[in-house]
Amino acid sequence: MALRPRFGVETERWHFISNRSVQMNKSRTEQNSTKPCEHLRELTAGDFPPPRTPDACEECLKEGTQWVSLRECKTCGHVGCCDSSPGRHATRHFQETGHPVMRSVMPGERWTWCYVHEVTGELARQQGPAGVKGAA
Repeated sequence: MALRPRFGVETERWHFISNRSVQMNKSRTEQNSTKPCEHLRELTAGDFPPPRTPDACEECLKEGTQWVSLRECKTCGHVGCCDSSPGRHATRHFQETGHPVMRSVMPGERWTWCYVHEVTGELARQQGPAGVKGAA
């Protein structure tokens, strides 16, 4: 009877964990995609108020801390840092206010997030003059 090297066992276990994680994420995505979120339906950049601090996280500025990326609240224009930042101020803003939708305000990013339904969306393109599509 040949013994399997420990490395092989760990590799198989990691493969199982990785596949299980992918299956769980895929299942959650499929589940969420079958139920469209009313908060994110047909949002454009024009649906958001002007950001209160367009180039900075409000709380990080007050605390003198750094952020990774910025998110803007659809309800009030609050700008907070992402969950990869130490302060996680955008999520904290949702927890304190219940404002359900935010968007990335990073250049080139068009995605949105609904905290209530835990789904992402994408900003719809705004119609320009005479029905010409423009950037949101």
